[in-house]
Amino acid sequence: MLSEAPKDTRNIIEEIVARRKEDIGRLGWEYGSVIPKTRQRGKPLPFISEKGVVLEVKRASPSKGDIAPGLDAPATATAYAQAGAAAISVLTERNYFKGGLDDLVDVCKAVDSWSGAASGRRRIAVLRKDFIYSPEEVDVAYRAGADAVLLIARMLDEAALAAMLMRCGELGMTAFTELRLAEDLEKLVAAKKSIPSPCRIVCGVNARDLKDFSIDLLKPASMLSRIRELLGPDCGVIFESGIRTQEAASFAGSLGFTGMLLGEAAARNPGEADKLVSSFTGAKETGASRVWLDYASLLGERRAGTCCHREERSPEQAARPLLKICGLTDEEDALESVLAGADFLGFIFCKQSPRNTTADLVRKVRARLSAADDGQAESFDRMPFLVGVITDCGSDEGKEAIRLVQEGTLDFLQLHGEKAVAGFHADKSLASLPHYAVVNLSDESDLRKIESLKNLGEPRILIDAKAGKLVGGTGVQVEDGLVRKVASASRLWLAGGITPENVARIVSDYGPELIDVSSGIESSPGKKDADKLLALVQALG
Repeated sequence: MLSEAPKDTRNIIEEIVARRKEDIGRLGWEYGSVIPKTRQRGKPLPFISEKGVVLEVKRASPSKGDIAPGLDAPATATAYAQAGAAAISVLTERNYFKGGLDDLVDVCKAVDSWSGAASGRRRIAVLRKDFIYSPEEVDVAYRAGADAVLLIARMLDEAALAAMLMRCGELGMTAFTELRLAEDLEKLVAAKKSIPSPCRIVCGVNARDLKDFSIDLLKPASMLSRIRELLGPDCGVIFESGIRTQEAASFAGSLGFTGMLLGEAAARNPGEADKLVSSFTGAKETGASRVWLDYASLLGERRAGTCCHREERSPEQAARPLLKICGLTDEEDALESVLAGADFLGFIFCKQSPRNTTADLVRKVRARLSAADDGQAESFDRMPFLVGVITDCGSDEGKEAIRLVQEGTLDFLQLHGEKAVAGFHADKSLASLPHYAVVNLSDESDLRKIESLKNLGEPRILIDAKAGKLVGGTGVQVEDGLVRKVASASRLWLAGGITPENVARIVSDYGPELIDVSSGIESSPGKKDADKLLALVQALG
C-alpha cells in the first residue's frame, strides 16, 4: 500500500551530518573502532570498471527502520561475492543505518579470504558508504581497506568536494560521487578541474529523494547523458536505490548504466541477490528503454520554474506540468494541440469509445509532425510523444496500436485498465515495447495496484477516476485524498475531469508531472475546442 511521505520533510542529510559531527567530536575520526595504522589490502581495486552490481551490507535506514538487524556483515559479504557482486558497499553510519567501521574492516577481510590466491576468484572492491565530509574520513576508509568512498555532492561545498577528490586521487581510491541535481554535477566538474592530480570518479544518481524518501526510477536516467557529456563517455554511472524486483533491475540495466547499487532488496533477501544481479547485467537496450531515456532527457531539461521535480523548486512554486491531449480524432486538432504546447498526443484504439481512431489518422499526424520537425511546415519546440490508448491487447484495435508502436509511428502504448495491463504482461513478446499503465482509482484498495506496477519496474503510472465501464474522457476527477497519497510517494501523472477552470488549482494542489486532458477541452466527444485548449494552456502559465 502506498503511504504518505513523512510529516517532517526537513533535509535528513543535514540531521545525519550534524549528529556525525557530534560523534566525531567525542570519539574521533575512527569512532572508537580499531582501525589498522596502515592499509592491509594493498593497492585499491578499481570500483565498477565494467557493468555490474554493487550489493550493500545494510542493517537499517531512516525510511524503512530495521531492515536486517541481525545481519552478519562478513557472512553477508561472502554471500554477495558468491552471488556475483562486482563490488560491495558497507554502510558505516551508526545512528540511522546502524552500521560501523568494524563492519568495513570485517567485510574487507571476508572478501579477500573468499578471493584468495588459491581460489582463482576475482578480487572484489569495497565501498565505504557514509556521509563523510572531511579528507580525514577518506584516510580512515583507506586504512580500513576500502577501495572507494561515497561523496554526496549536495552536502559538500566545492572546496570540500575538491579536497576529498584530491585525497582520493593521492591514495589511489575511487571517488563514488552521488549527484541529484544539475548543480551537483556542475559542482563536481568545477571541483575536478581545480585539483592538480587526477582522481578516478564514478558517479551515482539516487532514485530516492532523501528529503521525503519518494522513489523516481527515471531520476537517474534524467542525468545520465549530461554526466557523460561533461565527464566523458566512459564515465561510470551507477543507478542507486529503488530497485526491489528482478523486473525493476532489468529496467535499470536496459538504460545504459555501468552499475546498480542494491541496498534494501539485497539486505532483506541475500539468497535472491544473484537473480537481481543477473537481471541487471543481462539486460540490453530495448525500444522501451530508448523512449524512456528520451522522456527522462526531457525531464532533465525542465529546470526550476519550468520543471516538475519537487526538489528543484520551492514548495510554493507551482511548476508547469507536461501536457497530454488525449482522445484526438482529427488531424488539425492534433496539430493545433502541438502548436499550443502539448508534449503528448493520445489516440484511443477501442471500438467502444466515442473517440476511437484509426491507424491512418495516426500515420497522417506523424507525417505532418515529422515534416514540421524538419522545417518543412508548422514549427514547434519539440516532437511530442504519440500514444496509443488500448483496453485490450487482443482486440483488433489493440493489435493495430501495437503494430504502430512496433513500426515507430506511436511512441507509447497506454495500457488503460486491468485487462490491458494483464494481457500486456502475459505476452513476453511485448515486453520491450514502450508503455505505461493506467490505474483507475475509486478507493484506497486500488492503491495496491500502483505498488504492484512499480514493483514490475514501471517508471510512470497514470491515475484516472473510475466511472463504470467507461474508458477515460468521463470528466470525473480522482478523489482528493487518493491523489495526494499517490503524489506523496511517486511522480504524479493525473487524468480525470481537468478543465481550463480547475487546472491551475490542480497544479498548485498536487504538483503533477503530467496532466492528461480530454473531455475538458471538447465541443463534442473527440472534437477539441480551440478556445478551450487556448484557455487551458493560458491557465497553466
